[in-house]
Amino acid sequence: MFRVKMCWSRVLLTGWVLLVQLQCLQAVPIGIDKTKIKEPEKTTDGPPVSTDTGLHYDRYLREVIDFLEKDQHFREKLHNTDMEDIKQGKLAKELDFVSHHVRTKLDELKRQEVNRLRTLIKAKQDLEGGNDIAVDHQALLKQFEHLNHMNPHTFEVEDLDRLIKSATKDLENYDKERHEDFKKYEMMKEHDRQEHLKTLDEGERKKEEEHYEEMRKKHADHPKVNHPGSQNQLKEVWEEADGLDPDDFDPKTFFNLHDTNGDGFFDEQELEALFTKELEKIYDPTNEEDDMVEMEEERLRMREHVMNEVDSNKDRLVSMDEFLVATKKKEFLEPDSWETLEQNQAYTDEEMKEFEEHLAQQEQDLSQRADDLQKQRDELQRQQEQLNAQKIELQQAVEHMERLKSQNAAPPPEVHIEGNPISEMHAVDNQQHIAPGAHHDTYQPPQDDYQGLRTQEEHHAPQEEHHAPQEEHHAPQEEHHAPQEEHHAPQEEHHAQQEEHHAQQEEQHVQQHQDLPEQIHHNAQPGHHEVAHDQIILP
Repeated sequence: MFRVKMCWSRVLLTGWVLLVQLQCLQAVPIGIDKTKIKEPEKTTDGPPVSTDTGLHYDRYLREVIDFLEKDQHFREKLHNTDMEDIKQGKLAKELDFVSHHVRTKLDELKRQEVNRLRTLIKAKQDLEGGNDIAVDHQALLKQFEHLNHMNPHTFEVEDLDRLIKSATKDLENYDKERHEDFKKYEMMKEHDRQEHLKTLDEGERKKEEEHYEEMRKKHADHPKVNHPGSQNQLKEVWEEADGLDPDDFDPKTFFNLHDTNGDGFFDEQELEALFTKELEKIYDPTNEEDDMVEMEEERLRMREHVMNEVDSNKDRLVSMDEFLVATKKKEFLEPDSWETLEQNQAYTDEEMKEFEEHLAQQEQDLSQRADDLQKQRDELQRQQEQLNAQKIELQQAVEHMERLKSQNAAPPPEVHIEGNPISEMHAVDNQQHIAPGAHHDTYQPPQDDYQGLRTQEEHHAPQEEHHAPQEEHHAPQEEHHAPQEEHHAPQEEHHAQQEEHHAQQEEQHVQQHQDLPEQIHHNAQPGHHEVAHDQIILP
């Protein structure tokens, strides 16, 4: 069963490219001395820990592989299927015969992957669309090439076929993309150095150039680097890493010693581990002149070189037979010298020129975008100021309306009527003329009393004459107040009450004089009686 599992991992790596390095790699550090071959431990606890492929659907790929491996029928078919049949899609057709449990889990994995891709694409569209950048729909659709997005619910034969082909193609291009990324890194580093020199004066620029040349020479001053995969290079690993006598070098023993997962193949990462000693001759992370990004690029170059010379069937794996055949070639025994990165510039002058032009165009676009954003900001600020001014005007209008409303709701001012208040002396005079309990038939006022009564009547006459002009004065006021009756009704009522009170006093005064005893009229002289009577009944 263990061997079947190793073959399963090997075929998946060759068919889906690099799957051994994803699932089966548990590399032993080169620095550990080993004097004998140790059999790998057999485990049944689950699939080996996978390494990230760098593909955007890496997790989906590994989860599909893990669940397909659990189906016995599919695992047996995989063991008996060669590379060409896998590439042609014959293995994918075996999906129809896997267990229901595995198919159900594969359906769930596909739905999760579709939702993940939709979320990522939506976020990318929002970002690029919001920046006025044309959305590359073809590039977005490529995100779905490893599955059939027209059926987002179930995992079918077409999904497995697409996954195999996409992984194969993408992993084959993975190294190429890494080289391109490194080239851009080197050109950007040179661009930044040149821009920094422009900011310096002549003296400082000269010192900076001298320091740069000094670092380059120091980096190039290192021990000789052996040709990767040559006899000298492998013997050095045999001696320094494995602690064995170089005279006892044996290719077969060496292969078994460094096949760290015991699957009978060198995968790409196992090969790269063989070059660590050579890379340590060139790069030291503590040195200013050594760039660790360049070290990884050098490792990639060495691995590609060995694969091209040894991997005869181009399955991206080196079998023991392929390795033993390579050790008998002339290139293994008498290799050419190896040219390191400092001897091979990563980019040409023409590529550097195009890169500079691209950066300049990007800078111009960013500057234009910044200007547009500034104009939008200024316009928004202007609109905000207008809104603030309108808000203030509206607030002032509301306050003005509130003031007018409060003024209309207040009571009208009191109107003061000119004229003297009505005297209440009539009541006092009546009390002086008529004593309480007196009888008219027995009342005999003396002459002096009658004279006093006459004097009071004479005193009342001017008051009544004074009241007449007041009443005449009230008439025009009442005419003046007529239009304001609705607002001055309480004042009119008060004025009417005053006149009624005055009339009652007049009537009371006349009544009192009519009730005087008849002796007064008989004893009084006729002239006096007429005058007094006239004064009393004066209206």
